[in-house]
Amino acid sequence: MSRTVLRGMLKICGCSLAAIGFVSLLLFALIVPSVSSPPALDSIAQTARSVDRAGMPEPGQFQARDGTYLAFRHYAPRAAGINKIVVLVHGSAGSSINVHALAKAFAERGVETFAPDIRGHGRSGTRGDIRYAGQLQDDLADLVAHIRQAHPATPLTLIGHSAGGGFALRMAGSPIQNLFVRTVLLAPYLGYRESTNRPNGGGWAAPDYSRIIGLAALRAMHIACCDSLPAIAFAVQPQFKQFVTSNYSYRLLQDFGPGWNFRTELAAATRPVSIYSGADDELMQSQNYQDTVGRDVNVTILKGVTHMGIVGDPAAVSRIADDIAMTDVKS
Repeated sequence: MSRTVLRGMLKICGCSLAAIGFVSLLLFALIVPSVSSPPALDSIAQTARSVDRAGMPEPGQFQARDGTYLAFRHYAPRAAGINKIVVLVHGSAGSSINVHALAKAFAERGVETFAPDIRGHGRSGTRGDIRYAGQLQDDLADLVAHIRQAHPATPLTLIGHSAGGGFALRMAGSPIQNLFVRTVLLAPYLGYRESTNRPNGGGWAAPDYSRIIGLAALRAMHIACCDSLPAIAFAVQPQFKQFVTSNYSYRLLQDFGPGWNFRTELAAATRPVSIYSGADDELMQSQNYQDTVGRDVNVTILKGVTHMGIVGDPAAVSRIADDIAMTDVKS
C-alpha cells in the first residue's frame, strides 16, 4: 500500500517537474532571442514623406479610463458642417500624422474628424506596448465618450488603414460596434493566412513566429508573464525609428489588428462595412479582397494607388472623402 502511494507521489512529482522544466525552457527560448528588423521598405517611407502636412493641427488629449492621457488630432469642419464625424485610425508603426491628407479632405467637405495616436504609437502611451489585452477597444470607447461630450448625437463613422483597418473590422463586430453607423477599411490587414497579403507581407513586417507561438502557449496555460516582449518588427528606415513604432509587443500585436479569424468579426457586424484599396498596393493583393470578404461587403479598387497612397494620393483621398460626405447611413 505504502509503495503504491509512494509511486503515485513520485509520478505526480515527476509530471510537475516535467511541466516546470517545459515552462522554464519555453521562457528561456522566449526571452533570449530578440526580434530582428527587416530591411527598410523605402516605398512606404517615400510615399508617407510626400504628403503635404500643411495645416496639420497640434495634438489634443483625452483621458482614458486607466488615467493615461492619449493623443489625437482634431479636424474641425472647414465647410458647412454636415452632421457627420469620422474617427480615423492610422496603420502599423505610424501615427495620426500618416492620415493627415485624408482627415483634411474630410474637414474640407464638412465632416468633423478625430485622428487618434493609437496607444503604443506617436504620443500615446508607451511606444510599442499596451497594458492589457483589449485595452485598445477600451481606449476607442473612451475617445468616443470624449467626442460625445460636445456631440451627443452626431453619427460616427469608423475608418481604419492597414492594421488599423483590421482593428476597425474587429471593432465593427465587437460589443462597442453600435458606437458607429458605418465602418470603412482602407487596404486592411485581415490576417497573415489570408490571400489578401503579398508574400512576406510585401517585406513590411518580420514577425517572430516562434516567440508568438510560445507566448500563445503560455497564455493558453494562463501564464501572462511575458506579453510585453517584442513579437514583430517593421521595415522602417533606421533614421526614423525615433518617430515611428519600429516593433510591437505581443499584446499590442494581438490587439491592433483583426482577430484570429476576421470572418468572426465580419459575421458579427450589424452595420455596413466597406473596403477601399489600391491596385498598386505593395503589401496587399487588392484583387483578392472581394472573394475573401464575400459579396456583402462593397470593395472598391482604385487604379494607380499604393498602400500609403490610399490615405495620401489626392485622387484616392478625394474619392474616399466624397463617399463619406455624400453617403447617408441611418444611425
